[in-house]
Amino acid sequence: MQTPDSKFFWQYNVSDWVQWLGSSDTGLTGASAQQRYKASLSGRKNRSGFRKDLDLFLGQFKNPLMLLLIGAVILSAFLGDSSDVFIILFIILSTSVLSFLQERNAGRIVEQLQGLISLKAMVIRDGQPQKVASAGVVAGDLLVLKAGDILPGDCLLMEANELYVNEASLTGESFPVRKEPGLIEKETALAKRTNCLWEGTNIVSGTAKALVVHTGADTIFGSIIKSSGVTTETSFEKGIRDFGFFLMRITLILSIFILVVNLLEHESVIESTLFALALAVGMAPELLPAITTIAMSAGARRMLKKKVIVKKLASIQNLGEVNLLCTDKTGTITEGVIVVNAVLDGTGKDSPFVKQLAFWNATFESGYSNPIDDALRQMTVGDIQPATKTGEIPYDFIRKRLSIAVETGGEKLLISKGAFGQITAICSRIRLSDGTLEAFDTYRAQTEDRYAQYGSQGLRVIAVAYKNITIGNPGKAEETDMIFAGFVLLQDPIKAGITDTLALLKQLHIDLKIITGDNQNIARTIAQNIGIAQPLVMTGKELMSTSTEALTQKVKSVHIFAEVEPQQKESIIQALRKSYTVAYMGDGINDVAALNAADVGISVDNAVDAAKETADFVLMEKDLSVLADGMREGRKTFANTLKYIYISTGSTFGNMCSVAFASLILPFLPMLPKQLLLTNFLTDLPYLMVASDNVDEEQLDKPGKWRLKVIRNYMVVFGIHSSLFDIITFLTLMFVLKAKEATFQTGWFIESVLSELCILFIIRTHKNFFKSKPGGSLFLLSIAGLVLTIALPYLPFAASIGLVPLPPVYLGTMLLIVLAYIITADILKVWFFRHFQGAGKG
Repeated sequence: MQTPDSKFFWQYNVSDWVQWLGSSDTGLTGASAQQRYKASLSGRKNRSGFRKDLDLFLGQFKNPLMLLLIGAVILSAFLGDSSDVFIILFIILSTSVLSFLQERNAGRIVEQLQGLISLKAMVIRDGQPQKVASAGVVAGDLLVLKAGDILPGDCLLMEANELYVNEASLTGESFPVRKEPGLIEKETALAKRTNCLWEGTNIVSGTAKALVVHTGADTIFGSIIKSSGVTTETSFEKGIRDFGFFLMRITLILSIFILVVNLLEHESVIESTLFALALAVGMAPELLPAITTIAMSAGARRMLKKKVIVKKLASIQNLGEVNLLCTDKTGTITEGVIVVNAVLDGTGKDSPFVKQLAFWNATFESGYSNPIDDALRQMTVGDIQPATKTGEIPYDFIRKRLSIAVETGGEKLLISKGAFGQITAICSRIRLSDGTLEAFDTYRAQTEDRYAQYGSQGLRVIAVAYKNITIGNPGKAEETDMIFAGFVLLQDPIKAGITDTLALLKQLHIDLKIITGDNQNIARTIAQNIGIAQPLVMTGKELMSTSTEALTQKVKSVHIFAEVEPQQKESIIQALRKSYTVAYMGDGINDVAALNAADVGISVDNAVDAAKETADFVLMEKDLSVLADGMREGRKTFANTLKYIYISTGSTFGNMCSVAFASLILPFLPMLPKQLLLTNFLTDLPYLMVASDNVDEEQLDKPGKWRLKVIRNYMVVFGIHSSLFDIITFLTLMFVLKAKEATFQTGWFIESVLSELCILFIIRTHKNFFKSKPGGSLFLLSIAGLVLTIALPYLPFAASIGLVPLPPVYLGTMLLIVLAYIITADILKVWFFRHFQGAGKG
């Protein structure tokens, strides 16, 4: 047989592919699938643990300023200044190793969290359907698909029943694409290959059976990922990037200025270059990547204890900014357990006939599993008439109904159930309580009034219709001229404790909006039951007639969006994002677009694969109180990350300004390059512990907000304050104490390190520093740094780093200056954060 061109597999018969791939109508054997999976692993370029660690370690030196410093050290070694080389290299390597170990540990935590969420696929192996991890699907596997499934590979369709697939991630097509088996020409465009299914796309409605042809890097999705590697940037990451560019400009200008001044003062070229580069490294927040990673991984660990699984680590920062939660009501506001309240005919009377129709429809349904059908299957029906399923027209989000064809003895029926409007639209007659049939138009107004009445009581209503047919397996065209049979009334009780949870969200300054496809009367009743006195409801129909500009303003005041279509959810989220940082919580295939559009997407462990894959977070329990705890952890992570940014930028900017001033008046360098780097090393040790620091309750009450303007203001205000005390130190050492070069450098070294360590305790809280308890490891390392700094000039190796013992009066003077710095910095801090109204969190 001719060898197939697997790149264009859609042009061949599926039966040929079954043979070529060594599969069969009963699928692969378990042993064969396992063998193929192992073979695919051996063909992949998986990095070993050592290679991952090596790449991470080398990544610590990717900072351009660090690379410049290493270059200067090499040049210094070439010129024979070996003592400086060893000391500076020791400091660089120590800082890098410490950062590497912390990031390595954080990365392993993330891998463990990712392992808790495993997408599954239904395959046929050894002739039996079984669920396997999607990553374990191999070429030749037979997939059994239903609504909500994500495709684990590129496939050729074998069977399909009203199959619609969302291919927007590949083709950009907004609407689901109908798929069916067949042959397609080789040159057919991707969007028109209707006999193929692609990895990464998801089933919207219908059922199917498909043969896996390609997996992994051989798929279209895999090749795109391999070639692009593009990831979505979170708002916090964008803020960090903008901040980095801003800091780089400041650093470059000041470093060049200081270098030029020192060269004009006839300082050594190498010494001046090393000094300028050391200052630049000191100004750059080189620990920021490590701090953010450690803070987020620590947050992920804490969130896991709160039963929140973090899928995308960087999104923790976004969670800290969230001030609006959008959610469906089912399972969050309500218990999420559907119970049948009543089954009535068109006149509002109990009807065993309608109950039997609804039971058959739910029992024989084989597509998208849902709680309504589960509730109908559990009904006590009584003497049920035997029936055989002959066909199915699956539910989809356009028709909003499900039809099942059954045969009962000699009678063939098509039974449809679904949304009231979509069922009544296809009915021409109504069955009354005595079994007679009348024209539906005569009773239309009465049935619509009953529908509204049931909805106003907080009941969910679905309608049931039927008709006699002559064929066994009808299509959508048969869904006409139906007979309206009656109503199924469903109830989903309000969740216990929901009012307390909503009060907690309100305390956290998080607004709540409900987005649901349910009837507006039901939604309004539920809103009133949870304490919203006069809920403002906007329907999907109103959304359609509202312009984008008007919608942006109107959504702010709306409490509930009801009767919305799946695609409208995305529009609502996009409009809300213009005024809020939005978290969206959803678990269905109709929530995927909205999850993707939100700042933070949240799903649950039992959600459909497509929703879990899109979400940033997965809740192990569908409970808003769990989410509230998760948001507090997000805010804690956000606050701790910003602490480092504030602390490092304010003090180091002040140091650079001080050095720029000192370079103009001093006949020598105010501090040696190795002393500057040692200053960074001594302060970096406790700074790494900021990620696990305690956070004041006041900082957790409101969402964080990234504001570069506030950070710039902080840097200037506290930089000037820090620089002022440095200048006081310079003048005191130079003109009061008449210090010589080494003594001067030692004095400023001690004052500089102590002030940077102390500012850590001041800026970590918005209150007076003595009113807030720091984290244990942060406190202990800071105290150790303080003691070591004071002791360094008196140690045997002090001379090798240019330090000399300070006379008691010199040391006492430095400590008094630091004390004055602490007191004034704390007063300034309280004023600053009060002036910017809590902007310290953003």
